[in-house]
Amino acid sequence: MMSEGDAIIERMYECMDLFSEATNAWFKHAFNAPTEAQRLAWPAIRSGENVLVVAPTGSGKTLCAFLSAIDRLMTKEGDDLLRTSGGGDGTAESDCNAKKRKPVRGVKVLYISPLKALGVDVAKNLQAPLAGIAGQCEAMGLPSPKVSVGIRSGDTTPQERRRIVSHPPDILVTTPESLFLLLTSKARRILSAVDTVIVDEVHAIAGSKRGAHLALSLERLESLAGRSVQRIGLSATVEPPAEAARFLGGTRPVRVIRPESHPDMDLKVVEPLSAMRDPVSDDAGRRAGAVKLPNRHTTHISGVSPAMEALAERKGLTSVGGDEHTSRVSTGGSVWPAIERSVLDEVLKHHTTLVFVNSRGLAEKLTARLNDLYAQLRTSRRTGSETAVKADAGRDALSDRRLGRTDLSVSDNASQPESTASDSTQPYPDLGSPEGREGFAKHYDSVVGSTTMLVSSHADADAIAMAHHGSVSKDRRKQIEEQLKRGQLRCVVATSSLELGIDMGSVDLVIQIAPPLSVSSGLQRVGRADHKVGGVSHALFYPITREQIIGTAASIECMRSGDIETLTIPCTPLDVLAQQTVAAAAMDDLKPDDWYVTVRKAAPFEDLDRTMFDAVMGMMTGAYNGEDFSAFRPPLQYNEEAGLISARPGAQRLAVTSGGTIPDRGTYTVVLPEEGSGPGPRKVGELDEEMVYESRVGDVITLGTSTWQIQEITRDRVVVVPAPGRTARLPFWHGEGDGRDAAFGRSQGRFIRDMAQGLRAEVSDGIAGDKTSRFDTTTIARLRRDGLDDNAIGNLADLLAEQRAATGTIPNDRELVVERCQDEEGDWRVIVHSPYGRRVHEPWAMAITTCIKQRYGFDGQVYAADDGIIIRLPDGDGNLPIRELLLFDMDELQRIIEMQVGESVLYAARFRECAARSLFLPRANPGKRVPLWQQRLRAAQLLNAARTRKNFPLLLETARECLQDVYDLPALKHVMSGLRSGVISLSETVTETPSPFAENMLFGYVGAVMYQYDVPQAERSTQLLSMDPEVLERLLGATDMASLLDADVIAQVGKELAGRTFWNDLDETDIAGRVARYAKTHGPFTADQMIAELGLDAVQGVRMLDELHAKGELLKGHFVDDAAGVDANGSDDSASERSPRQTLQQWLHKDVFRRIRALSLAKARKAIKPVEPAVYQAFLLDRQGVGPVGGARYEGVDGLMRVIEQLEGIYLNASVWESSVFPARVRDYQPSMLDELLASGDVVWVGSKINGSNAKEAGGIAFHPADSRLLVKPGEQSQNNAYSAGTMTVPETILAALSNGGAFHARQLSTAAKAIWQEHAEVNVNPETGEIILPAWGESQFEEALWSLVWQGKVTNSSFAPVRALAQGTVSVRAPRTAARRRVRIHASTPATLGGLWSAVDSSRTSPMAIPDQTDDTAGKPTAGIEEYDIALIESLLDRYGVIAAPLIDKEQVAGGFSGLYPVLKRMEEHGNLVRGMFVKGFGAAQFAGRDTVDALRGDDEARSQSCVALDVTDPANLTGSAITWPEQHHMKPARRAESVIVLDHGMPVLFAVPKSHRIVSFTDDERILQPACTELAYALQHQSKGSVSFAEMNGESLKESNEYRRLLHAAGFVDSPQGMKLYG
Repeated sequence: MMSEGDAIIERMYECMDLFSEATNAWFKHAFNAPTEAQRLAWPAIRSGENVLVVAPTGSGKTLCAFLSAIDRLMTKEGDDLLRTSGGGDGTAESDCNAKKRKPVRGVKVLYISPLKALGVDVAKNLQAPLAGIAGQCEAMGLPSPKVSVGIRSGDTTPQERRRIVSHPPDILVTTPESLFLLLTSKARRILSAVDTVIVDEVHAIAGSKRGAHLALSLERLESLAGRSVQRIGLSATVEPPAEAARFLGGTRPVRVIRPESHPDMDLKVVEPLSAMRDPVSDDAGRRAGAVKLPNRHTTHISGVSPAMEALAERKGLTSVGGDEHTSRVSTGGSVWPAIERSVLDEVLKHHTTLVFVNSRGLAEKLTARLNDLYAQLRTSRRTGSETAVKADAGRDALSDRRLGRTDLSVSDNASQPESTASDSTQPYPDLGSPEGREGFAKHYDSVVGSTTMLVSSHADADAIAMAHHGSVSKDRRKQIEEQLKRGQLRCVVATSSLELGIDMGSVDLVIQIAPPLSVSSGLQRVGRADHKVGGVSHALFYPITREQIIGTAASIECMRSGDIETLTIPCTPLDVLAQQTVAAAAMDDLKPDDWYVTVRKAAPFEDLDRTMFDAVMGMMTGAYNGEDFSAFRPPLQYNEEAGLISARPGAQRLAVTSGGTIPDRGTYTVVLPEEGSGPGPRKVGELDEEMVYESRVGDVITLGTSTWQIQEITRDRVVVVPAPGRTARLPFWHGEGDGRDAAFGRSQGRFIRDMAQGLRAEVSDGIAGDKTSRFDTTTIARLRRDGLDDNAIGNLADLLAEQRAATGTIPNDRELVVERCQDEEGDWRVIVHSPYGRRVHEPWAMAITTCIKQRYGFDGQVYAADDGIIIRLPDGDGNLPIRELLLFDMDELQRIIEMQVGESVLYAARFRECAARSLFLPRANPGKRVPLWQQRLRAAQLLNAARTRKNFPLLLETARECLQDVYDLPALKHVMSGLRSGVISLSETVTETPSPFAENMLFGYVGAVMYQYDVPQAERSTQLLSMDPEVLERLLGATDMASLLDADVIAQVGKELAGRTFWNDLDETDIAGRVARYAKTHGPFTADQMIAELGLDAVQGVRMLDELHAKGELLKGHFVDDAAGVDANGSDDSASERSPRQTLQQWLHKDVFRRIRALSLAKARKAIKPVEPAVYQAFLLDRQGVGPVGGARYEGVDGLMRVIEQLEGIYLNASVWESSVFPARVRDYQPSMLDELLASGDVVWVGSKINGSNAKEAGGIAFHPADSRLLVKPGEQSQNNAYSAGTMTVPETILAALSNGGAFHARQLSTAAKAIWQEHAEVNVNPETGEIILPAWGESQFEEALWSLVWQGKVTNSSFAPVRALAQGTVSVRAPRTAARRRVRIHASTPATLGGLWSAVDSSRTSPMAIPDQTDDTAGKPTAGIEEYDIALIESLLDRYGVIAAPLIDKEQVAGGFSGLYPVLKRMEEHGNLVRGMFVKGFGAAQFAGRDTVDALRGDDEARSQSCVALDVTDPANLTGSAITWPEQHHMKPARRAESVIVLDHGMPVLFAVPKSHRIVSFTDDERILQPACTELAYALQHQSKGSVSFAEMNGESLKESNEYRRLLHAAGFVDSPQGMKLYG
């Protein structure tokens, strides 16, 4: 008797009877039972119906769609698979000739995927059922035809595409765009036999123009086949299914299969901090996944890798011990340290983890932080303790510091995978220095993301995560995906690039940082975990702010209930119709009536009006033929007699090269205005085109670390002016998402309403400590079902309680709140709290702006965000009737928005996209990308012409796209209707400070706390001080105020208040009054100080302080360092040794705080302005260790090595190096020091000479550390290896002799080169005697060839003596005459210019036998070497100058200039290693620097040397005459020529002396400055010159006559001479 369980299984297997015996047997062997989706769908699919399968990820949808087709293919005889394609091009004539042709295979099953990677995965996964069923057929003795699978996408090579056409696969996996290309070519004949089309991830394309494009392609496919083709759609997240089914089938019926089962998901919300308002939480270390938080005094800066710190400290750019200032601000106010460590802990607990973020920049930075933390963790394990390892010098000191501060550990190794636990026993390289890493380690490491190709610069053990997003190359993405699938990579940090159903192998855990961009996106991302039938998806959500807890919880509820965003199919996109018409007409002439019928079969065009269809046909066939349209050639033509639409020549090529719907978007160049921009380049950077769409004139934006105000937006650029210190209230990457869907906004508002109803008004004393108890039991149970932990629930309760206290009503879907508050400048901020999303709020804000301008005559700054609208009003207009401004009549609202959108940047940009998509505005050169500025120019011309014509199709389509696809006008009308009817209430309130909900919109809370330490201190202080005091206190907690408030300002205010002692006049019993007055007349004070001065009882005094704080009169925290360590008795309490948590609590009255804050903000804003060139020049002198004669910073050989590291690659006159450059930096410099470094192999010198034909004339010399990446440029290896097999020149023979490495004396090298010369040279024969004449070899010829190679940078020497000899003109070193008289045999003299040992600059690269290491990841990838070189060059420039700007790059004469390095600089900025801004005045708007460098540049000038410095004018530390212009004077024209001397005082040029022309010029008349400058000039000339130096004139006046200049020089040590003034060496 059959049991009940067996009966259930039997019923489940009933659907398998529909398949062949072999398929049935394979399936039962491979799977336990069919899933519910398969059981319901297979009968419909086998019957030939069109089917849409909507089922969760991991429910077997793909096999459900394919198995029926595979079964048909596998069980038919092989001859049945050979079928004709229906003709060559689908015409009637070709049909008639089809029988005469040899039958060809055609595609039977067409699988269409929206992602190329998804298609590749599906093709790979098909191999298992194909092989399994074939095996079953063979086992049963049945024929098993081989079913082939092909892939056709944008990555398919031309050879593979030709093979697909010649040997069509049975199953073709493709994308919508590739299907379009196939249908628009002769290759379409292979598609005429298609009987099944499978469209995967329908939801991803159906709601866009890409879907409309695909719908028409499917109709063209069915017309080609001449019969109905079965359509099968797959989706895990689509709502409503009926709309998706309508898209799939068009006018055909589609059966929807939607099992009742829901995805099995384990979703949790993790909040590492119990109090997100105070990120420095006591329990952060405990909650951060048992990974201890490091000491706050030594926390690693986010985004800066260990190697970068190593390089900086090795080169002396930062102190080994760190500074107290940096220590104090290292983590306060940021939730990220806790989140990063918690994420790392979860990654270590699992084998594979996918971390999803919502932006590319965050993906890069989070990846870098995870790798940094993991490297520290491994180092900590290796050492076994937190004790630093003692080191001998320099580089090891840094490693000591890092090991000493690394206390990361994982508490429970047993919970981790075995591989992780075993890793701790492996040896690890020293992370403290670049030399400790395998290969070339650098601070900008490619392993963390898309910057460069992976070059093994980061030890595999140190990289636990890699970034995966759209900016990563396809090869790099594929490599990352394969490593994750194989288990070689533990973690991938991704954006939506891994969101859809790509098979990533066995992913244990998904982590989502911040709420997902949409509910459907969240479902897709969560579904990547345990992506298999019956799997449970485990996911953790990390909110970054308290507000995001709301969005996260609402998303989870919608995900579990299936309440996802509504799918809306675009309605008659006319540009798509135009493009498909061109493609179809290019293959066959079209009858308009037949084509109209075909088009209307597609769901997006069901309601296409015939008049609009005719208008599009007219547009594409030249109906608009006026003079304005003469520049636009229509691709089609209409034959009125035949009634056919046919293609003009080139139409097919146009459709193939410019087809598709993905817009060609790029960036807008951001520039300074032409007038008033000052010297230097005008370019500031770029803005994403989406960002520009949403920007208006007057907006303040952030680019790099600087803020800018938009002055003008043109068709191809944005003109900005500096706005230092202004808060950029417009999120920079605004365009990364489309904004919150109105339906989800309504769900989020409903969630807030439910939470507000469950929030208790009062909490009893007994449970006050439990934050979760602030909700009623029903609400708490709901939140726990949603996966929120106690910290998340507590933070949510705090947020809602604070919002209710601030505004009275918590904004939700039925109660909108208008909040007014004033900023510090007196202007009014009106915040409209609404949950309906940016697509609703942006058109609403547009209407509000128009209304304000029409009624009141000024432009109100109105910004739209997902959570509401912000209106900024001047002080006098704060009482405007906001309710009247917000409410609109429906018709008026529609009219205003339609009118305004036509004049917006958005409309112009979308018009360009529509025109390009329609092929009416084709590329000027098909096949090549047209620069966007050219596209915008032509689009502007077409727009102007189109506006003169009524109902021009592209105008109508652009308006439809803006109003329906970009904006959500129906939802806005619904909200407006609710407001006017009272269903949605609108309340107004006035707050003293912004409410918690308003903080996020006003101050960009996320931007303020997210990796805020990547920006220089002045910018950070300005951003935070711009906030309201109470918001600032909430943001920073009680520890970090001292890092923002200026100590000098606090002292100044305290001094001003010190004279006010009227608080002593009050009666002693008036404790409240005395304490209040004391607070108003003092700066930051401690309770002990106040109690001692007032003589109060301690308990009473503290209670009174708490009462005033509760009333909002007092702020408490840490405001200044000095006061923290002084107790009531004035004794020092060693404040510098305390952590912020141990610092005594300070108090400050709110009015005093506002005054201090205002003065500190003014000082900070002044600090972020670009410094003057003279300040930078002084900074540069200090950075390079340049000092006056005898006052240089460095000494000894080690000091010289440091100088060479910093100045590597600079070519200077040989004599200048030793007479000026080295002595100015190394106080005890001697030539023997340089020879020692050269002889030991630590340093290599390289020659260069641009002009001059005589090889024996000295050129420029540059020095490099021997292991420098800059020693040989990429590409030179191949050039150096190109030796001729025949005749060789003398230089080639020398290089061949040096090619195997080693160093040679000149005579040895000459002999070796001579042998090669004679072997390869052309041999002559004496015609008279028959004697063989060997080619002549001359030593002078050899010497000249050797030096020519030196000046080509290919040969060097172990000594600098030959260069000195060449520069001084010494010929040779001869033996003494006495030796000859004694008849002693002597060797021939060796010229001094040929002394030392000669070698190739880099023998390994010049060797003709050198073969790239095939195990190196960079082999065969020249791009990697080029980017490595560029990164090394940037590192060197940063070390030398601190700042990288166009004038400095021009000074260095870098190949490619600033524009060549700009892409790498930009990526380094995105990675967080550099900051961008205007740091030096006159150096252009786009400047890059390290954060610490910017702080040092703006630091106190007193810390730098104030002495006069005399330099050779070509010295790298002197910028005058190159990056900095010469000061004006009329006596002579200065030039940067070697051996001329410039004297600088505080960075300003004072004197310029040219000994060769005996002239001096001064740039000032101030004798107090000239006197020390003349003295320093005399010291420098005496130090450099071996003889006397004389000058004949100064400032055009003769020095032979008595004058003030003669007196100044005499006082400096010059003496009278007939020539003028002479100085003896």
